Amino acid sequence: MTHLTVVPKADDRSTDQPVTVALESLHLLAAALLSAERGWPVIPLHPGAKRPSGHPERDCPRAGRCAGGHRTPEQRATTDPDLIHTAWASRPYNVGIATGPAGLLVVDLDVPKTKEQEGAPDGATTFNALCERAGQPFPLTYRVRTPSGGQHLYFTTPPGVRLKCTVKKLGPHIDTRAWGGYVVAAGSTTPQGTYDVAEAAVVAPLPGWLAALLTEPVKPAQAPALAPVRDGTKAARTALERECAVVAAASEGGPVGRNNTLYRSACKVARFVAWGHISRHTVEEAIQAAGESTGLSAAECRTTIRSAMEWITAHATPREAV
Repeated sequence: MTHLTVVPKADDRSTDQPVTVALESLHLLAAALLSAERGWPVIPLHPGAKRPSGHPERDCPRAGRCAGGHRTPEQRATTDPDLIHTAWASRPYNVGIATGPAGLLVVDLDVPKTKEQEGAPDGATTFNALCERAGQPFPLTYRVRTPSGGQHLYFTTPPGVRLKCTVKKLGPHIDTRAWGGYVVAAGSTTPQGTYDVAEAAVVAPLPGWLAALLTEPVKPAQAPALAPVRDGTKAARTALERECAVVAAASEGGPVGRNNTLYRSACKVARFVAWGHISRHTVEEAIQAAGESTGLSAAECRTTIRSAMEWITAHATPREAV
């Protein structure tokens, strides 16, 4: 860690030793204060990490600031300069921004994991395609580059609308952070690198077309779960037929909604591929046809199905014996 050593003046009798101030702590303190000045409540994150500091609910002492009940990181977030100075004076905490209380929605454009197939689209590519389908330009707004190569796009939320966090609702490798979540602020550092400001623009209002996609109600499952069966191949065939029907019937939500349905259905059947109950080629061919029948392009279907297959086959847990 780089340090700044401040040597006291000869007539300064308040101390007999040099005062060492960690430059990293000063830098992070400045980042926390800057966020607070913008009206964005901040929370301390563990030094060099992305996890909030403080105790989890299971270890809450129900005393002090938690006397009235456990306070979550979102509830503890503050813009009070005195509290921020006190916290960041003790350790070089990374800076978290509580997006909900800040009136922000942050679109997190991630990059494919190392285990995913080479050539799989990243979040930025998927989001670009999303903008093109909506007939809208890529939004100009405050943007932060993450250490992994991803991006955080900051937007102010519409008045009176309380948006929640989402995972892949807009597409593969696209999450959003709003109420119930937080983002790591620019200036914070992890072992992978630093969060840097990539576009120092004014934070733009959340585009209406994007807000509409995020506020669409989640439709309940259209079919009951499969009953346990001993014949894994039969179960796989049943699941494939069911999910192909779900994909082919998808008509609401425009191309984005149909693409999301395609991804979810492909994930459900991919587990049977991972278990060896059905061939990947059989699944991809059937779901590809169902996706194209809804008007999605062949290329878009292939990309979405491949992404689902790679993720599930890499992370599927062994099937329990029945």
